[in-house]
Amino acid sequence: MTALTLSTAGAATLRADALVVGVAKGPKGPVVAAGAEAVDKAFDGKLATVLDALGASGAEGEITKLPAPDGLKAPVVLAVGLGSVPEKDESYDEEALRRAAGAASRALTGTKKAAFALPLEDASAVTAVAEGALLGAYAFTAYQGGEKKNGKGDAPKGPLTEVTLLGAKPRDKDHKAAAERAKIVASEVNIARDLVNTPPNDLTPEAFAAVAQTTAKELGIKVQVLDEKALVKGGFGGIMGVGKGSENPPRLVKIAYTHAKAAKTLAFVGKGITYDSGGISLKPAGHNETMKCDMSGAAAVFAAVVAIAKLGLEVNVTGWLALAENMPSGSATRPGDVLRMYSGKTVEVLNTDAEGRLVLGDALTRASEENPDAIIDVATLTGAMVMALGDRTFGIMANDDAFRTSIHEIAEEVGEASWPMPLPADLRKSMDSPTADIANMGVRMGGGLVAGLFLQEFVGEGITWAHLDIAGPAFHEGAPYGYTPKGGTGSAVRTLVRLAERTATGDLG
Repeated sequence: MTALTLSTAGAATLRADALVVGVAKGPKGPVVAAGAEAVDKAFDGKLATVLDALGASGAEGEITKLPAPDGLKAPVVLAVGLGSVPEKDESYDEEALRRAAGAASRALTGTKKAAFALPLEDASAVTAVAEGALLGAYAFTAYQGGEKKNGKGDAPKGPLTEVTLLGAKPRDKDHKAAAERAKIVASEVNIARDLVNTPPNDLTPEAFAAVAQTTAKELGIKVQVLDEKALVKGGFGGIMGVGKGSENPPRLVKIAYTHAKAAKTLAFVGKGITYDSGGISLKPAGHNETMKCDMSGAAAVFAAVVAIAKLGLEVNVTGWLALAENMPSGSATRPGDVLRMYSGKTVEVLNTDAEGRLVLGDALTRASEENPDAIIDVATLTGAMVMALGDRTFGIMANDDAFRTSIHEIAEEVGEASWPMPLPADLRKSMDSPTADIANMGVRMGGGLVAGLFLQEFVGEGITWAHLDIAGPAFHEGAPYGYTPKGGTGSAVRTLVRLAERTATGDLG
């Protein structure tokens, strides 16, 4: 993890390998942002002119590197675009700061120490810049470096080693707390990314459960793992139905954080398909290569519970990781089979590639038995949601409109794009089965909403529930941008953590 420090030192006097400043897009060209006054002075007040001459505009995420002039201890100045100059009496948007810091960190891969002289008007800005810098400094290199060992090449460059935030006061209570929160949250988002990026031959359901057990032991969190024998004995037909085609048997993991002063309890439920071949309903060519990411929901739930525990929030949070590998074999569930779920409800399986809702159904019922104040499930559930909202936005469905609105507002606040989606009652009929209580498939159009309606069937009566379909933003296949890397993103972790913070303080609308 990249180190983070706060400093009141001047930008001109701090020793670092690079000095990061912000530049905004003004009506007549680039404008140097607050925090970079000393750097601009070293350029004789002409930093904006120099940047303009080099073609910089201040557009969001734009990177321009300059050799530092005399008067600066750092040899390199990196100007990062913040987007449009704020309106009068307004501050830079926190997400713009977060993305700019992330872009700067990525551009400084292989660098030891960078000082960030970005606008820091308050503690919220400290959180945003710190989070962005730490998230942007992420790299997954666990499986690289073999060439160097064989003497045939160089190991990949590591991420930026140390970030110093200039203008953030290490003795200021609010600034210190903001930085500490950013370190914890960014660290756990990056852990979720690591889990998503780990190849499925190494991250089996059993291996994922072992990670949860080890972490829980270190933090003093309670953890319970149900193996395949316990799942059969307990009647978890959905989880077993999905996992029985694989040589790597399924697991249901419960990881519970409690606080002595907590007045509310949240349950987070994560889809943890460690590899999804589609089962007997095999995915077509070109759709299998990234299916190690189908456990992103469980990764988000696990990381969020750990972050909440480290933050010591006054709320009880239980995470449920529904882990299975969906594979075709002679023992696999077939289209046409009927599974008896943990709730007792029977499900006719029409498509074995609609497996996430089956493991979640069991986990939702089990979570409901503990009667939490709210349940939130997170899943890479449907391609239909990607078709509806694209690659960067997750959908939110709920059985309570106010709760859905609150989660949407929280997600937007922390910089995670989301959109509220309905649960049209008329679509439920399309899952009627002549053989079982319900089928695991309905009409194709509105498939993401149909999946949400299926999950709702397994939520306990009277319990507030929301479903986050993160199929789009959970795994990024394009070029990195802002603080978002290629591969696993850690989608929904920050939303879950902020939801827990709001619940702990009673500030949930």
